[in-house]
Amino acid sequence: MSLRRFTSTAVRLLLPAAVLVVAGCASTGPKPAIRGQDKTIDASAQNIPAQALTMFEQAVAIMAAGDFVDAELRFKEFLLQYSGYPGVYVNLAIIHANNGNDTAAEEAIDAALGLDADYPPALNQQGMLLRRNGKFIEAEAAYLKAVTASPDYALAHYNLGVLNELYLQRLDAALRHFQRYQELVNEDKQVERWIADLSRRVMANKRTANAVD
Repeated sequence: MSLRRFTSTAVRLLLPAAVLVVAGCASTGPKPAIRGQDKTIDASAQNIPAQALTMFEQAVAIMAAGDFVDAELRFKEFLLQYSGYPGVYVNLAIIHANNGNDTAAEEAIDAALGLDADYPPALNQQGMLLRRNGKFIEAEAAYLKAVTASPDYALAHYNLGVLNELYLQRLDAALRHFQRYQELVNEDKQVERWIADLSRRVMANKRTANAVD
């Protein structure tokens, strides 16, 4: 593998981790233009009472700042009073995954899916956990369920692109999902370069297949 190809692969693997802090977070204010930022998770859309909303947003802000210990405590305090919001469990799953506690992350994901079996952020997080543990087909199923439930869920399309290119070696599928992701975010220069690279490789494979035929 060339140095350029190795570097590109490493970036693909690292980027999902970089967006974990915001995936599943809720905010009633404007969201920053972050790669794969979920546009459907909103505390107000979950009908969280006004008093609870402040608690939720404070925990999210602390989590985004990187203080996972304090954020975890605040999310758990929130759940003592308001246990019916799957986004809270997804945030806890993200914290646990960052701490390397896969068992706790899985339990939090299961709790979110117990509240809403088609909740895209929980399915996406489930896919990331499965992929990390080498269960690539199961991860694909989780991501696909997420984009079936919400076709505009950009982060799952991104992760499907990574999974198909780097793990399942399905370049056509990877290209489709990266293209869909790019359509949704419309400003990711890095993924734009990946799409160009994948397009060349897909065309080269087709030319080789035609020559063999």
